Amino acid sequence: MNNRMDETRHFRIPADVPESAADIIELVYQALKAKGHDPIMQMVGYIISGDPTYITSYNNARSLIRRLERDELLEEFVRFYIVEHDKDLR
Repeated sequence: MNNRMDETRHFRIPADVPESAADIIELVYQALKAKGHDPIMQMVGYIISGDPTYITSYNNARSLIRRLERDELLEEFVRFYIVEHDKDLR
């Protein structure tokens, strides 16, 4: 019997994996929307509770959002809001 459990396995990370918080949020938003969820409410639920089941696993969204700390997500949302609404920053 050939035991392959002792062999080293190599896993490749796809080159198109998003790195920025903004890119991850956009992909998660699109996945939630595609599955018929309310993306805002689902993301708020995730940020408040930390429960990853608020985020669909469709298109790897749950795995993507867990790459960021919840405070990083909140920081990105606040930054976006401030930049969009503060005319002096433009």
